[in-house]
Amino acid sequence: MAEERETFDDKVSNMAEAHDTESLAQLLAQEKEKAERYLANWQRAEADFRNYKTREEQGKKDLVNWANSILVCDILPVLDSFDRAFEGDTPAGKGLSWITGFKQIQKMLLDALGKHGLTEMKCVGETFDPSLHEAVVQRDGAEGLILDEVRKGYMMKDRLVRAPQVVVGKGGETSNAEAAKAIEENSIKETGAEK
Repeated sequence: MAEERETFDDKVSNMAEAHDTESLAQLLAQEKEKAERYLANWQRAEADFRNYKTREEQGKKDLVNWANSILVCDILPVLDSFDRAFEGDTPAGKGLSWITGFKQIQKMLLDALGKHGLTEMKCVGETFDPSLHEAVVQRDGAEGLILDEVRKGYMMKDRLVRAPQVVVGKGGETSNAEAAKAIEENSIKETGAEK
């Protein structure tokens, strides 16, 4: 135990007195090994700290994104209400300034949410995916094809915030050509509503 407490200088002075070069070389090798071990431990601790900081920063970003998605989920019913209100819009009402104003307010709200990563899912005409879509009705049409959308779905960056509720084709009497025609009519209706 007393030998372990002996300092390097003491060891060197004791060795120097003995003029044993072999012992000095062995002592030097031991001290180099210790220094390398200390350096490796220090480098490992530094890398662990960098990794910790990175994980903490990512955790903070995830927390902010989670909080934003909760807020967006609370706002989505407002967007649904706008959509329902405009479903009853007649051609005679298209020129009314208050309807135009509400459509602009809806667009501004969507644009503001879009700046924070919210995107509307387009699903009509796509293949039904139970991990992304919620089937509420099946009707004649191309099997597994989404024929119509009952409620819009939204993504927040790469994460599903709300699954769209969709009408899915179950096969049967309607041919694929008729299903394609129905999808085309729906897309024309959507683009007409956007204008």
